[in-house]
Amino acid sequence: MATITKKELIDRIADNSGGRRVQVKRIVQQFLDEIVNELGKGNRLEFRDFGVFETKIRKARKAQNPKTLEPVAVPEKRTVKFKVGRLMKQKLGELTGAAVDDEASDIDEMSDAGAEEEDDSESAGAEQSHGHGHVGGHAGA
Repeated sequence: MATITKKELIDRIADNSGGRRVQVKRIVQQFLDEIVNELGKGNRLEFRDFGVFETKIRKARKAQNPKTLEPVAVPEKRTVKFKVGRLMKQKLGELTGAAVDDEASDIDEMSDAGAEEEDDSESAGAEQSHGHGHVGGHAGA
C-alpha cells in the first residue's frame, strides 16, 4: 500500500484541472485549515456520499503502567472520528473487493493503544516534553 502525500495530490489536481500548482496548493491548504478550524469549534463536517468528520470526547480513565504496575490517570481527550459515506464505501468495495466498515473503530483502537504507550512512557519517570502532532498545519507541501 502506497502513501500519497498532500504534495502529490496537489500535483495531480493541478495537472488534471490545468490550474497553477501554487493556486491549487493554496486552495487545498485552505480547505484543510477550514476542516481543522470547524472541528476545533466542535462542529460536525458532512460531505455527502464522502463521509462525516466529527470530534468525540474520550472520558478520563485509569490505566496501568505495565513496567511499574502503577496506576496512571489518563486525562479526557478529544479525538476526531470519520464515518465513511455511502458512495465512498461503495467505490472502495468495488476497487478492493473487500467490505468497508462504516466507522473507523480500528483507528480508535490503534490510537487507544498508542495513547496507552505514550501514557506509559510519560509515567515511567521521564520528565521530557513530548511534541504532540496535530491535524492540519502547513507541513508536507
